[in-house]
Amino acid sequence: MRKKLSEMLYGEEGMVTSIEDELKNKVAGMGIRVGKKLKMFTRQPIKGPVVVEVDGANTSLGLGIADKIMVEVEK
Repeated sequence: MRKKLSEMLYGEEGMVTSIEDELKNKVAGMGIRVGKKLKMFTRQPIKGPVVVEVDGANTSLGLGIADKIMVEVEK
């Protein structure tokens, strides 16, 4: 099932399928690229950041950025 990174639930894992062009270079430095597997670690309430695990490291992303990354979530 495809969903925005910002919509993933705690503990869900998935593979990045698309990133809006203007963000690709910015998030690539965080290890987030198309084809990378990641796991939702935590989501802060009320428009707070999300924390995802990529390659064993935790990375925090603002909600606006997480809205522009699509993930194929594993069931």
